[in-house]
Amino acid sequence: MYKDPEVKAILPTRGGVGVEGILPYLDYRYIANHPKIISGYSDITILLNVLYQLTNQITFHSLLLLDFRDSTPEYNFTQYFETTSSTLAPRQIVNPPDMPMISRVPGNVTGSLVGGNLTSFVGSLGTPYEISTKGKILLLEETHEPINTVYRYFNQLKIAGKFDDCIGIIIGECTGCTDEYGKSYEDLITEFIVPLGKPLLTNIASGHGKYKAALPIGAIVNLNTIRNTLTILKPTVTNGHPLMPSIPIEI
Repeated sequence: MYKDPEVKAILPTRGGVGVEGILPYLDYRYIANHPKIISGYSDITILLNVLYQLTNQITFHSLLLLDFRDSTPEYNFTQYFETTSSTLAPRQIVNPPDMPMISRVPGNVTGSLVGGNLTSFVGSLGTPYEISTKGKILLLEETHEPINTVYRYFNQLKIAGKFDDCIGIIIGECTGCTDEYGKSYEDLITEFIVPLGKPLLTNIASGHGKYKAALPIGAIVNLNTIRNTLTILKPTVTNGHPLMPSIPIEI
């Protein structure tokens, strides 16, 4: 698709565990020189982050093709098209009125945004495609995982230094993650993330739930949990292509 000049954007139909299997076969040098808008979430998380890390193009934690249907809230479409086509900046990411963001740890930091689905993120650990959080703002969301699995994943990120390395954390929904063993999703956030003392914003409209904010992976954002704001500081696209926020690494 990157080599087809008629293709202007790439929109996976849905996530899938096979995403990691294609990573060794992508031509990252070619992609770096021919950036295109690519969007998705869930298992697509690792692809979005690897493309940012290895080609330096901004990618979009946003809609999949399956979301383009009548039942999808207008909020989701507005978010998607504004973030993937607008050159306006700075611009705030806002939740729907009935879904307020929640500040858990006050602070104000600026950095590149990385992350997405928790399972997909953890799957990158120990591979050549491991997602770096060094100096980054980390986004996490999950769906339909047992609470003991979420506990294990948070422990893995902690031991791997991913929480220590990041400068701020944004938590999306954990849809279908039921309370078990006397623990809830909120309990795990309190246990693993709040004690870090880093700016923490929860309940952002990101993940597998009804509402889906469009969050640009690799973009420079400001996380201000004193004001409960998440702001994209620079344009994420230009002339229909994703921007390259900094000098890419050697491929």
